[in-house]
Amino acid sequence: MATPRLHTYATSLAWVGPATGSTATYAGYSREYTVAFEGKDLVLRGSADPTFRGDAALCNPEELLLAALSACHMLSYLACCALERIEIVSYADRASGTMSESAGAGRFVSVSLEPEVVVARAGDLERARALHAKARDACFIANSVNFPVTHEPVMRIAEPSEIA
Repeated sequence: MATPRLHTYATSLAWVGPATGSTATYAGYSREYTVAFEGKDLVLRGSADPTFRGDAALCNPEELLLAALSACHMLSYLACCALERIEIVSYADRASGTMSESAGAGRFVSVSLEPEVVVARAGDLERARALHAKARDACFIANSVNFPVTHEPVMRIAEPSEIA
């Protein structure tokens, strides 16, 4: 058995809230935070979901989880297609998830990905559709969660004007 390769990632999170008040009361403190990504000139502003007194204009952790699952599936899928010499000319996804909350604790119970994929050649359409399962098995993020991540792709063949 081969020794696994280890990959490390680092982010820095800071609560922005202290500038607007401490946690003296549950209703009174800000849920805003920033996340910096090591080696990148990017700072993301986030908050809690509005249900939990967060700012609806900012990304919440639940949305970031959906985005990570969606992006990882896409990257795994495009790699699978490239290795199989299947030309994909367009890919977009809509992810949705269900979280169950009880007694103040919550957990995701499912996520569904709905990729819309445009394939260059009609002869590749069914092989391209089948590669979603292989991509699911290869997706690092999906392999790291303890709930089902399903995919319901909408596939179509490219119009001549869509092929570069």
